[in-house]
Amino acid sequence: MLTFPHFEPHFPRAQWTLPQVLEHQARERAERPFLSWTDAGPALSYAQVNARVNQLAHGMAAFGIQRREHVGILLPNCLEFLFAWFALNKLGAVEVAISDAYKGSFLAHPLQLSQARTLITTATLAQRLLDIEDDIPIQTVVLVREPGADPATPAPAFRRIRLHRFEDLFAARDDNPPLVVSPQDPAAVLLTSGTTGPSKGVVMPHSQFYFFAEEDVQLMRLKPDDVYMTGFPLFHGNAQFLTVYPSMIAGAHCVLYPRFSASDWAGRARRSGATVTNLLGATLAFICAQPPSPDDRAHKIRCIYAAPLSTDLAGPFSERFGVREFVDGFGQTEISNVFMTPPGAPRPPGASGVLVDQWFEVRLADPETGEPVPEGQAGELLVRHKHPGIISTEYLGMPDKTIESRRDLWFHTGDALRRDAEGWYYFVDRVKDALRRRGENISSFEVEAVLRSHSSVADCAVVGVAADEKAGEDEVMAFLVPRPGQTLDYAAISAWCDSRMPAFMIPRYFDQLAELPRTPTEKVRKKELRERGVGPNTWDRNRDSRPAAKT
Repeated sequence: MLTFPHFEPHFPRAQWTLPQVLEHQARERAERPFLSWTDAGPALSYAQVNARVNQLAHGMAAFGIQRREHVGILLPNCLEFLFAWFALNKLGAVEVAISDAYKGSFLAHPLQLSQARTLITTATLAQRLLDIEDDIPIQTVVLVREPGADPATPAPAFRRIRLHRFEDLFAARDDNPPLVVSPQDPAAVLLTSGTTGPSKGVVMPHSQFYFFAEEDVQLMRLKPDDVYMTGFPLFHGNAQFLTVYPSMIAGAHCVLYPRFSASDWAGRARRSGATVTNLLGATLAFICAQPPSPDDRAHKIRCIYAAPLSTDLAGPFSERFGVREFVDGFGQTEISNVFMTPPGAPRPPGASGVLVDQWFEVRLADPETGEPVPEGQAGELLVRHKHPGIISTEYLGMPDKTIESRRDLWFHTGDALRRDAEGWYYFVDRVKDALRRRGENISSFEVEAVLRSHSSVADCAVVGVAADEKAGEDEVMAFLVPRPGQTLDYAAISAWCDSRMPAFMIPRYFDQLAELPRTPTEKVRKKELRERGVGPNTWDRNRDSRPAAKT
């Protein structure tokens, strides 16, 4: 049975904390580049970043921020986000990373959950607190100056919340704070996407935060001369423990952008000198949809972490951009990466990876009974860790959810996967999103992968809607977002599906949206799509292109 090769982490377990890793690199690689804001201007070295973070940590301590205190960070991508994250960790405080798309009750929820007294944000984003000031525990807002913002822009006029300037927090001293942070101490609270209920705050100890990043170092085979670029949001784990922190562990150079750009992806790769990067979901399709350029191959990227990798897009992407190596992993914020692509192993189409058996044991089980399912059959992924400290400790303030997810001494992921005879694992669907049609189980993920690779489709989501026949539990419905300038020909797309998937998987219903409804962490709100269902403009495959009647 194929498994991921065993590896020795770069740092001993007693040093699995961000302060110790950063301080080590500041000593050993003092002048090496660590962080760049976009591809313009000089990079900040490891020594420069550590000194700047130390100044902020000393200032935060004088400001009154204490060990294990939760501090909210509500910022767009910027270097100040990283300085705040690192400085809080140096004090043993806990960053609560909040999406800059949150507002109203969505914003109040993580602040109430964490009982944060301090929030680091911008003047523009702080305006959102005015409507919820009486509902949140925030006492002080620390304002980060926005690049290009008008200095005359007034700060929010709060009734009770005090305002402070971020630049005033920096102290004169830049030595390492004397506080010793333990690997068992909490490092961060990252929020789940909340597609079926309120977001859960995943409490990640320093040891897990380090381990998750170390896994990425091993998966990407990161070296000190690598350049890792990302435009994904820093409030999300992908940018934090799959880009920035791995770069720190490997002593590599990380280049950050304000946001992801499909149109400038190749340009950024070229200008930054990036050697590695990662792509999520439909971003691969968005890049492929851009007009070809003579400079598409004028870059140094050797490897892309594509999660997931659409098999129909991998070939065209490689042919156009010259990138030959794609790797993948499968995990959750709660449990780190349980499956990863072994270096050099030919990956079967659609496979997420093989078991990282040095650190985890898993079971694919019937979600109702917990009993193991036969090989090749989809079951809910249950996980146990073989070493302490490599999975999250709890859902903050939600003991019932914590206990429910860890029942029977297994972590219940809510994800359905299957395994083949060689040991490769394949993501099938979220257990709650799985469809059943005329006795056949259908993976919405697999149907979406085929649809997304069609030349006129930029993005899509597949859900089950009520069948109008007694013989079936669900009908498959696809919501499609067209590529710019493209017109969706449902009959042609349906015929195209017919040549690429079993008949029972082909969507009966097709509908068009300008964009998919998403959570602030970019997960599709499928519950909303299921409730929307079949409408007057829906195309029905069974009725030969005539709109279906509204149900």
